[in-house]
Order: sequence, then C-alpha cells, then structure tokens
Amino acid sequence: MAQVVVDTRTQIIEAARRRLLIDGYAGLSTRKVADEAEVPLSQLHYHFGSKGGLILALFEQENQQRLDRQRRLYAEDTPLWQRYERACDYLEDDLDAGYVRVLQEMIAAGWSNAEIGEAVRQLLGGWFVLLTEVARETERRHGPLGPFTADEVATLVGTTFIGAEALLLLGFDRQVLPIRSAMRRIGVLIRQAEAG
Repeated sequence: MAQVVVDTRTQIIEAARRRLLIDGYAGLSTRKVADEAEVPLSQLHYHFGSKGGLILALFEQENQQRLDRQRRLYAEDTPLWQRYERACDYLEDDLDAGYVRVLQEMIAAGWSNAEIGEAVRQLLGGWFVLLTEVARETERRHGPLGPFTADEVATLVGTTFIGAEALLLLGFDRQVLPIRSAMRRIGVLIRQAEAG
C-alpha cells in the first residue's frame, strides 16, 4: 500500500487548524501545535516565524480554498438565485468544517493585533471584490439594483454572511433567531427580481 507523504509545513498547518478549533486563538500555543504535528518547535518557527505567522498562513490557505470555490460557483451560467442558494449550502459546509470558526477567530485576533487585522482585511477584501463583480453583472443583465449600488449590495451580502456566521457560532440557532431561513429568503428575493 502506498504511503502518503505530507510535507512538514502542511503537517504544521493542519495541526494548527485542529488546535485552533480546540483552543481558540487566545489559547493557541505553538508548543501544542508542534506536539500535535509531531515536529520540533524549531520547525514551526523555521516555516512560520511566530504564532501570528502560522495562524495567518492557516487563514490564507483556508480562505483561498473557499474563495476559489465561490469564484467557480459565480462563474457558472445558472440563475443567480440558484448560485446564491448554493452559497448558503456552502455556509453549512464551512460551519461543519471549522472554516467559519477560523475566520471569526482571525477577525477577533485582528481587533488587537494590527498585523493580523491588516492581513484579515486584505483576505476578506477578495470576497467583497467577488461580490461586487457579481452585483455589477446582475445590474448589467437585469437593470438597477433598487436604491443600491453594486458596491452597497456586495457590502450588505458580505457583512450579512459574516455577521450570521458570528451569531451561529455563538449559538443563535433556529430556536433563537431564524438566521438560516432569513438568509435563504434573500434567494427568494433574488429569484423574484430575476423573474422581473
């Protein structure tokens, strides 16, 4: 049977992901990550420099995978409401996979660490660029977006997802707030607008 070889950098990032989901950013220890990855602590510092460098590398990798997935989704030639519904499905996948937790931990860390804050803004900026492109394409195909500019629509959609993710992680589930169903009803509005 063939053995899968994982490079040290990937091994450390995967261990950091697991530890972040268990310990959170504030409780994350580079020693625990090195132990989890079964590598010397010096390897972590060699590849990433610091806890901050490690966590930024993890977030960049996680974010890029999901942003690429969204780009492929929105490049499809299907009605926007269907693509939006799939984006809501992806939210469920990302909650289950832990990406949403990683994202929210990075946002929180960015409040007190300027370097992390800047990196998170840069990485999240890619989402707003994509959403703005989608809104502009929708505007070209279907006309004005009500009283909103494409930038405003992108801002509303992006911040709705980020805020919903934070509240879902806090336990505001279906019994407390109908976050998921409210977000899916936006797809109904998109469908009605596309139908004219």
